[in-house]
Amino acid sequence: MKIKRILAGVCAFALLASAALSLGSCSTEKKDKYVVGISQLVTHPALDAATEGFKKALTDKLGADKVEFVYQNAANQPDVCATIANGFVSSKVDLIMANGTAALQAAANATLDIPILGTSITEYGVALEIDNFTGTVGGNISGTSDLAPLDEQAQMIIDLVPGAKTVGLLYCSAEPNSAYQVAQVKKYLEGKGLTCKDYKFSDSNDVTLIATQAANECDAIYIPTDNTAASSAEIINGAVLPTKTPIIAGEAGICEGCGIATLSISYESLGYVTGEMAAKVLTGEEKISEMPIAYDTKPVKKYNKTICDELGITVPEEYEALGE
Repeated sequence: MKIKRILAGVCAFALLASAALSLGSCSTEKKDKYVVGISQLVTHPALDAATEGFKKALTDKLGADKVEFVYQNAANQPDVCATIANGFVSSKVDLIMANGTAALQAAANATLDIPILGTSITEYGVALEIDNFTGTVGGNISGTSDLAPLDEQAQMIIDLVPGAKTVGLLYCSAEPNSAYQVAQVKKYLEGKGLTCKDYKFSDSNDVTLIATQAANECDAIYIPTDNTAASSAEIINGAVLPTKTPIIAGEAGICEGCGIATLSISYESLGYVTGEMAAKVLTGEEKISEMPIAYDTKPVKKYNKTICDELGITVPEEYEALGE
């Protein structure tokens, strides 16, 4: 099923038909205790931090005794995301937090009724196949984006690897948000006169082969916020270190595993904002259909000291070392 967003029209029709009918755009009934389903695509420090931030915000806002969390992890399997989402719908949770693109897509396919808040989503228009996305999904979906300014990420390659002429764009072909980021970075770099080559791996099984090819053929590599790459960061590092090919990463978790630098957001803070949104939806303070997608407005330039030292790369003073 395509996820073209017809939800706004569905909600409008439902409200006209019956003021009592409750879809995702309507206020959630106040309860003594709310059950919140958390669907996380894969175990990874960034996504883990977003989940913890989300849970902290909801308990801060509503009280620990007012929220029951049902956590499920799909182990990076989209079909498991669908199973998790359908289970949440069957058990009639009050809200679904979808952590990762595949988790969001599965939840959107599973229900038009239960409010869904995404987090760690790069671009909602791409993830939900919304043409001319304006920043508000409508219907029963909203959330937060982990997208940092892509032109600034691309400029890092030029600044930190000034001799680079060919840049490899390494990402998983199964992740549409990765393709979106790569397209934007490629446009920027090619506008600066660099040559870009796509290196797509289908899953973790072929990441070593593709990463090795990119390292051998390119002067530098860019990896977007890609869940499969994140879970394979140490494997990628092993593939690129023999050629000393530097990597600019889309997020801190990947950078810690294999990159020299990143324009970093705080996933815990992003999750916390998502939790604050959830509290407003659950208590009826705001309608989810009217909530615009929220972003981290203060990304920070960070670098991996260990790998930079190994490659002999000196970073400017405005960069912060990861882990500090």
